[in-house]
Amino acid sequence: MSGNLIVQKYGGTSVGTLDKIRKVARRIKKSRDAGKDVLVVVSAMAGETDKLLAMAHELSDHPNRRETDLLLSSGERISSALLSIALHSMGCPAMALTGRQMGLLTDGSHTRARIREIKASRALDILKTNHVVVCAGFQGVNEMGDVTTLGRGGSDTSAVALAVALDADVCEIYTDVKGVYTADPRIVPNARKLNMVSFDEMLEMASLGAQVLHIRCVEFANNFNMPIVVRSSFDETDEGTRIIEENPDMEQPVVSGVMHDTDQSKITIMGVPDQPGIAANIFNALADASISVDMIIQNVSAEGHTDISFTLATTNLQEAMPIMQKKGKAVQAKDVTSDSNISKISVVGAGMRSHSGVAARIFSALSNEGINIMMISTSEIRVSCIIEKSKTEQAVRALHGAFKLDEEPEPISQSTTGASPTA
Repeated sequence: MSGNLIVQKYGGTSVGTLDKIRKVARRIKKSRDAGKDVLVVVSAMAGETDKLLAMAHELSDHPNRRETDLLLSSGERISSALLSIALHSMGCPAMALTGRQMGLLTDGSHTRARIREIKASRALDILKTNHVVVCAGFQGVNEMGDVTTLGRGGSDTSAVALAVALDADVCEIYTDVKGVYTADPRIVPNARKLNMVSFDEMLEMASLGAQVLHIRCVEFANNFNMPIVVRSSFDETDEGTRIIEENPDMEQPVVSGVMHDTDQSKITIMGVPDQPGIAANIFNALADASISVDMIIQNVSAEGHTDISFTLATTNLQEAMPIMQKKGKAVQAKDVTSDSNISKISVVGAGMRSHSGVAARIFSALSNEGINIMMISTSEIRVSCIIEKSKTEQAVRALHGAFKLDEEPEPISQSTTGASPTA
């Protein structure tokens, strides 16, 4: 189906109350009245997922993942049904579908499942009857028929995957902000909204703490060249931010934004024998538990031993530590420690590919603020630093000011072409 279909996703704050659900319904009806076929994906009402998780953790320190998935999926089912009821009341035919009814099939990794296939024939049949399809986001079903969820932000992933499967024109992500900003406006009041961002930049931003989009939804969009528009649910006049494949006509400022992520912890395995295969042994254990790591640093060997440090999401720390303690004992490490008093600060920009001095400016800005850098990681269009968590907001403001991101970007000088992006 193409040429007339749009997918709209509404986040938890957009459907947080019955009054907001009515407003969303009116907006959807407006698109339908304009002649568009509309498939809507909704998150749970704001706070609902946290409330359900809190109840599960009151009953168990480690709630069973299968049962947790079944519990959490109820939030999106509620909001999709309520939105469909609201649309019906406005004379706009609609039908709510769960992930299972939508045909969204996943692997068996409960609480962080990955989409394998979408059998969207039912949705297509419903759209042909001039109904709006309202799909419960964040959820699917595995080959055993069990309900699975896609992890935090999974409704974004559901929306883009469905847009790809149905060959939609665009996937519109409606949220409580007007688009993608150069930094979190709550920390930097003069942060500037970006009109257009490349998939590569958005992938980095999403992985580095920009909460406006889930990284897996950007991966889907990038892989299948599905345009995404991030817009405000509450402001119909703003065009939002368009996320598309990079092209020569796009502005390429040296730095597009400063991201931060306070959901970071560090694990250090001290006194590890410096032998081939030790690192593989350690990180295979985390991979087997479906725990992702970010930065990895191994110190210079001293007397045949070394220290290995890596960062991961704090939400995975409680599960990762027992695994690492067991593995540390197996490889005869001296100790295993953790530190949750850290955050990751990152500077992102496609223009880094052809502009030198970015890293130097980052280090100088942080040094001027008396902020110590614990770990550093770089890519072609990104520089990330691990710092003390209490310094996060100070660091974001310092870097935003150092690169003058509140101002419209200056054209990149041709003389910088070919220079090292982080020299």
